[in-house]
Amino acid sequence: MKFEGTGLEDKVYDITLLQKVLGEFHLLQREQWDYERVSFDRKFELVDTKEVYYLRVQGYAVEGNVDSKHAKIKLLKPILGKHYYPHGVEYGEDEVFPKNIVEKSRSILEAVSKKLAEATK
Repeated sequence: MKFEGTGLEDKVYDITLLQKVLGEFHLLQREQWDYERVSFDRKFELVDTKEVYYLRVQGYAVEGNVDSKHAKIKLLKPILGKHYYPHGVEYGEDEVFPKNIVEKSRSILEAVSKKLAEATK
């Protein structure tokens, strides 16, 4: 599922700012990066069903390398995916997502967008 109208898509930010702000919302940069692409993930796990979902904010370097403290990252549309063991995460439009996960994700993305806008004024 892609999130439209978040205010994040196509914006360019310094990687250290993204790491700080997204980290405050538990969107963490793990091992899913290379020198040009990066993603920040937040895991949601439903206790009763054991289903796992990931909110992902992705981007790519328009200046510098992702592993440098001086990279500039252009963000893509945030996405929500469901994890299927052992195959991985599916982000397809035919996936069905719990309403509370979608609402929580949208709320997080709005807060992230606002905080990034304030930090770059």
